[in-house]
Formats: sequence, C-alpha cells, structure tokens
Amino acid sequence: MLRNKTFPAKGPRFVLRFNSFLQDCWNARLSYLLLAPFLIAFSCFILIPVFMSVLLSFTTFNGFEFPTFIGFDNFINLLTQDFVFMKYTLPNTFKFALITGLGGYFLSFVFAWLIHQLPRSLKDYFTLAFYAPSMAGGVALSVIWIATFSGDQVGYLNNILLKYGLIESPQLWLQDPKYLMIVMIIVTLWTSMGVGFLAMLGGLQTVNTELYEAGRIDGIKSALQEVYYITIPSMKPQMLFSAVMTIVGTLKAGAISTQLTGLAITPSYSGHLMTNHIDDYAFIRYEWGYASALSVALLIFSYLVMRFCYRLFATKEGE
Repeated sequence: MLRNKTFPAKGPRFVLRFNSFLQDCWNARLSYLLLAPFLIAFSCFILIPVFMSVLLSFTTFNGFEFPTFIGFDNFINLLTQDFVFMKYTLPNTFKFALITGLGGYFLSFVFAWLIHQLPRSLKDYFTLAFYAPSMAGGVALSVIWIATFSGDQVGYLNNILLKYGLIESPQLWLQDPKYLMIVMIIVTLWTSMGVGFLAMLGGLQTVNTELYEAGRIDGIKSALQEVYYITIPSMKPQMLFSAVMTIVGTLKAGAISTQLTGLAITPSYSGHLMTNHIDDYAFIRYEWGYASALSVALLIFSYLVMRFCYRLFATKEGE
C-alpha cells in the first residue's frame, strides 16, 4: 500500500503554493495516471505545435536554414505591408465567418427544433439526413457541388437556367470572382449540420417538459415564447458547445475554396480566407515564420470569439 508523501510546509508564498499543488497531484496520482495517455497526446499534437508556432512567429524561417530572430517584424508587416491580407483576406474572412457562422448556428438550432417536434419514428431519419452532409465532406463537394456549379452548359445549375431562359450563356460560377464567395457560403451552410447540430438536438431532449406546463400556467401562449423563455435558457451548455464547434468549423473552412476551384489561390483573391493565406506563405512561398505569425493571429482571433461565446452563454447567478 502506498503511503501519502508530504512536501515542505515552509518557505516563500509561491513555494508553499507550488508545494500544495504537488501535494494535490500526489494525492490524485491514480487519476493523473489514467489521464496520462490523453495528456501526452494533447501535449504532443496541440501544446507543442502551438508553442513552436509562437516561437517561429518571431523569426524568419524557410524550412531549410536555421531560424533568425526578428522580433515583432512579422506582426508589423502583417498590419502595415501585407496588401493582400488587409484588402482581401481579412474582409473575406469576416464576411465568410459572419454569414456562415451565425447562419449555420441559427439553421442548426431551427432544424434541430423542427426535428424535435416530429414523431419518434421519423426523427431518426431526418436527423441522419441533416447530419449526412457533414460526414460526406470532400467527396460530396467533388461529386455534387462541383457538378452543380460547373461552368459549362451541362453543369446542373447552368443547364436549368439555360433551359428556362434565365441566362443566355453558361456562367463560370467557380471561376468568376463575382460568384465564388456566394457559392462557398452556400456549400458551407449545407455542410454546417455537424456536431453542433447533434448537440442542439440532444439539448432539446434534456429540457424538462414540466417547465412548458408551468410556462403555460404563467401565461406563455405561443411556441416562439416557449423557445425564448424556456428552451434556450434550459439548453445553454449545449448551445455553448455548438457555438464553439461552429466557430472552429468556420475558421478552418478555408480549404473549401481549394476543393471547389482546384486552385491554391482563387481568382482575384475572391475566396481567399485566413487559412488560404497561411497555406500560401507556408507551402508555396516557404516563409514559415510569417505563416506562423498568421497562425498566431488566427489563434488570438478564435480565442476572443470563443471568450465572447462563453460570456454570452455563461450561466448567470440565479439561473
């Protein structure tokens, strides 16, 4: 049988706190042992890459020569010299994130709520139908959407519009800068019913039905009032989880322009998002120091948005 180990209880305050932390770790050593596989994997694949990216963001590094420390020059160049980033990448990213993030989140809740109203015999089929696009991923993009928005007259959309006389000649939906961002938004909204959608559907099933009966006694008359006063406050944890997953999915969606067009850089930077800009500098120009600075900027932006979500959906005192 193992005996409890004791650490010195004398010394400066920070030493006492550190000893207290070690004491707690030692007392819970079995729990930490069971968590060890996850903690090791998390450190190897998340913490260390993030730490290395932060270090490289203060250097110039081409992947072959030893990195050269340059301080904050990468971040200064990002804000003052990077014309493409300020004129195309940043506006495109904000526009794309705002529409697909809020739109996808709203649609996830609406469809989850509508499916929740269905009889149990139909609920599973509709759930699978709405979740399937997120599982299909790149295969669906190549089979369905590229064929739909093909620029020749046999493309599904061009064929229908030509048939009804709505256009006079085939449109280059994926090559024309005027249409590319719209197509990207449509496809992303179609694939947005992922884990967040399932979390909301699960959250709806955890709402206490007695609250609805109590609400009707208190004067709630319509379904919208039930959603606002009972459903949403009762499933805040699931809505927070869904919001975080939506943010992550939106910010990593930069590959969609490459999947649709087959190009690393879209025409006139019309579909150029933050992830595309990072890929451009990392894998085409081999400026990994600058690409790391872009990654750090994206990480800070993601953190600020998630802090806003935590503040928005945090359980307040008295709830």
